Amino acid sequence: MDLQKHAPATAPRTAELRASDADRDRVADMLREALAEGRLTADEHAERVEGVLAAKTVGELDVFVRDLPAAHAGRPGVAPAPHRPVTGPVPADPDENVVAVFSSAVRRGRWRAGRRIHAYAVFGSVEIDLSEALFEHQQVVIKAFSVFGSVEVRVPENVSLRGAGGGVLGSFEVDAVDSAEVDAPVVHVDGWAVLGSVEARPKRGKLVTDLLDRVHRKVENSLRKHL
Repeated sequence: MDLQKHAPATAPRTAELRASDADRDRVADMLREALAEGRLTADEHAERVEGVLAAKTVGELDVFVRDLPAAHAGRPGVAPAPHRPVTGPVPADPDENVVAVFSSAVRRGRWRAGRRIHAYAVFGSVEIDLSEALFEHQQVVIKAFSVFGSVEVRVPENVSLRGAGGGVLGSFEVDAVDSAEVDAPVVHVDGWAVLGSVEARPKRGKLVTDLLDRVHRKVENSLRKHL
């Protein structure tokens, strides 16, 4: 039997399939992991994320992670970078949505920051203040979308802050910061501002301690066991 005669003539290869938002988020998460592990520099990360946002097909997306371990999961000899906590993948679905439509929405004070937060400001304003939040994860992703509105993100000054996004007749500004703490949380702010603004920067004088204290306590307990 000639199998080629029975195969769909127009079946596209996986690499030729149109990329979805979930596909772009998956690749962006791999790039965040590589940045946190020191496999990519901040400039390399920013350049690749720009390419991910512009990619049209699955094949175009794969190019940006082809040289990273996350794209070859299961292969022998591939291990996480030393001295970094194993973070695991950031989920595609948000732990929390903060929405303001012709209104304002504020998240501040003592609250638990999930791994992924989506913020939408449509003719309104959203404020996400992480300066007193409880960090239970090493990476926090904030997807911010502003249409004729504003999204403002504030983080403690001893966390790492990353950003990748753009503006269409609007402004997208993230003050990138590298924390001196090896195990400090990393906050990634992505998204778009359309005739609006997205802004993220550290809040001076505010320090995160929760996640770091747990790491330090584990190290101290481990040392005591060997004394």
